[in-house]
Formats: sequence, structure tokens, C-alpha cells
Amino acid sequence: MKAHDQMYIGGAWRPALGQDTIAVVNPADEQLIGHVPAGTAEDIDAAVQAARAAFPGWAATPPAERAARLSALSDALAARKDELAETITAELGAPLPLSQTVHAGLPVLVAASYAELAASYAFEEQIGTSTVLLEPVGVVGAITPWNYPLHQIVAKVAPALAAGCTVVLKPAEDTPLTAQLFAEATEAAGLPPGVFNLVTGLGPVAGQALAAHEGVDLVSFTGSTAVGSQIGATAGGAIKRVALELGGKSANVILPGADLAKAVNVGIANVMSNSGQTCSAWTRMLVDAERYEEAVTLAAEAVLKYAPGERVGPLVNAKQQARVQGYIRKGMEEGARLVAGGPDAPLETGYYVSPTVFADVTPDMTIAQEEIFGPVVSILRYEDVDDALRIANGTVYGLAGAVWAADDEEAVAFARRMETGQVDINGGRFNPLAPFGGYKQSGVGRELGPHGLAEYLQTKSLQF
Repeated sequence: MKAHDQMYIGGAWRPALGQDTIAVVNPADEQLIGHVPAGTAEDIDAAVQAARAAFPGWAATPPAERAARLSALSDALAARKDELAETITAELGAPLPLSQTVHAGLPVLVAASYAELAASYAFEEQIGTSTVLLEPVGVVGAITPWNYPLHQIVAKVAPALAAGCTVVLKPAEDTPLTAQLFAEATEAAGLPPGVFNLVTGLGPVAGQALAAHEGVDLVSFTGSTAVGSQIGATAGGAIKRVALELGGKSANVILPGADLAKAVNVGIANVMSNSGQTCSAWTRMLVDAERYEEAVTLAAEAVLKYAPGERVGPLVNAKQQARVQGYIRKGMEEGARLVAGGPDAPLETGYYVSPTVFADVTPDMTIAQEEIFGPVVSILRYEDVDDALRIANGTVYGLAGAVWAADDEEAVAFARRMETGQVDINGGRFNPLAPFGGYKQSGVGRELGPHGLAEYLQTKSLQF
């Protein structure tokens, strides 16, 4: 791996222009594992200039050649899958099996999917007497989060490259080592200099500079709704396009007649995965009044399988640990019934939080409205199907959700009425080609598959 004290700009590893660094800490044992540069506005400017210089050539590259580079990128990620998984476990704290299968495995598939799309996508179509061209939007500023450090990079960079855009990436400061490995993979894939650039740094400095830079044509950001709002305001002032994947408070709706045990167990597993640090996690479980107590008992039993330090990793840092513990205390203060877990740290070392289940949660409680981003499940009671829909749609978010019913038709009918971007029906599996994104304050735009590629294209029509 390249030295941690360098950035990747214009096809070369180079020292940062400033002297400040960012410490990278393993959240499982709280040990320092490295430092990376704290990039400045000047570093961002250098990267954007490199991306601008590379844009005309990359935009003019035939889609088949762009597809070949993306296929090579997928192969490069696959070749270093073990190293990537170990690095993600070290800086994020995810259990190694999760890092191997999801964190390092899924991005290989996503990169490969965009290689196929780049080769087959209709970048030109005829509408009457007009030839309609879909052209790359330009230079993309990609700002990615720490919770899925490699997946979120690939979900932005791969479609941007497939479209013919060039990219400047500012990864999360908690997980920058994964981003450096990704930059090495782009080298191995043979991307031309300047097509992909990496600047590590802090959000208020490097991230803000990237979002505001006049040489950036589109900002793609994944993170909190509060920061996304700021980025949207900055971009809006310059009439600049944005793609924002933000927060969530997704509902797991268990309708009468559904397989209760399966729905509860899968729902608990969904939230415990990645220590609850998933924006689309089904953190609100909705159960009819008749079977409510049975569901509470099943959830309390199911969560015991997720031991901290074994199946559940730590949260990413001490600040996040304290934040989630604060939400657990808030739930207790507001009258929710604690049936598993609690606010006390389960282990002496590491930023762990006990997997926690609350019952008797009402829709107006803080833990039912705000994104906690930890291993915390709130179980809410509903009286009838219309009441369940009211509760499910009763937050400012609309990112994901699940519906369980006696048959798929009943579940689909309910899902059609949900104000959310993605709904799993009776345990439906994640589809990396389906569009991912949200309604309301969960964001603007979509990622993955052809809809994700479309975010990085602009339209021109030629009349004859």
C-alpha cells in the first residue's frame, strides 16, 4: 500500500500541501492504526484542476473502452478483497465475515455491473426528428461516509466513470485507508491520469471546499440530512446538480397473518448488521395489537444472539457511541419499555453499544422519529392497517422499509402506499441493480443500476 501520508491527484501519489494529519483509530480496541493527510482547499483545487484537465479525453473515450476500465477495476478490487476486508475491519470495526461478504464483496459486483452498463447503455436515442444525446455532466465531487466505506465509493465513482465523468473523492475521515486502497485499484485498472483523484480530509474543510468549488459540476454526497442540507444549499447557490443519499427511519411493517417469527427475526438481524450503522435499517418494527406482546418476546430473544465483540462490532468512534447511548437514555426517559440491552457499554474496551430493544414506543417519541444509527430497535403497536400506514409514513424520512403479509399481493398493496424509496416484500433480497434512494428528507436522486448511471448524465437534443 502507498504511504498513508499521500494523496492521489492527477495519476500520481503526492504529499498534501498542508502539514495537518488525521488519526485513524481501530474502534474495537481504540488503538491508533495510522495517519492520513488533512487535505486543504488548495489540495481540493489541485484535484479538481486535474479532473477538469482529464474530462474532455475521458468523456470522448468510447463507452466500450470505459467499460473495459471498469471491468479491470472490478477485477482489481476482487484481487485485493482480503486486504480490503481486513482494512475495513480495522478502521470501521465490522466483524471480519461481514467485511468479507458485504463490505468488500458487494463493491466488486457493483463495479462489474457498471462495466456491463457502460457497454450496453443507450447514450443516444431518436425521438421523432430529434437525436437525443446523454452526455457526462462533467467533474463530480464525491463525498462518502464511513459506514460502508468501499461500497459507497464504488456506488458513486463507478457510475460516474461509466457516464464519462471524472471524479474527485473526499472519503470520510474515519475510514480513509479503504479509500487509499481503492485509489490503488484505479491505478491497477489503468485509468488515465486525473480521471480519478483522492483527497483525504475533514468535512468542514476539504468537503466544503469540494462542494463549493466552481470547477465541480455535480456533488454526490451520502451522510446525514443536516450536512446534506448544507451541501444542497451550497450547490443551489451555484445552480449545481446534487445527488444526496441521507438519513432514514425505516419501518418494518408486520401485517396480521404474516409469519411473525420470521418477520421479527429477520427484522432484528437487519438492524444488528453493521452495528445498526445503516441508513436503510428497519429500526421501527410495527406490529398489530393482537400479536404485539408475542413480537416483543420474540425480539428480546432474537437480540440475545448478537453478542458485542462477536456478531456485533463497535460503533465507529467514541462520539458515535455516546450519541447512541444518549438516545437509549432518551427512550427510557420518555417512557419506552426497555426489554433488552441498555445504555451501559457492554465491554471495557472499544466503542461498543449493547444491542437494544424498546417496547411500548409511541410514534411521537424521539427514538421513533430520529435516526439513531446504532443497534437499537423500537417496537410500535398499531390498531389496523390504516393506522400502520400512518405510523410508517409518519417521519420526515423515506429511505427504505419492509412489509410482511400472508401473501405477496397483500404486502405489495401496502408497500405501494408507503412514502419510501425501497421496500422489501416478505424478506425480499437486496438487488444491487435496483435504484436506491429516498423520499422526503432521505435525499435527492438514486444510486445503483441504470438509475444510478442516469444521475451523472445530462441531456442534449439535436433537431433535424
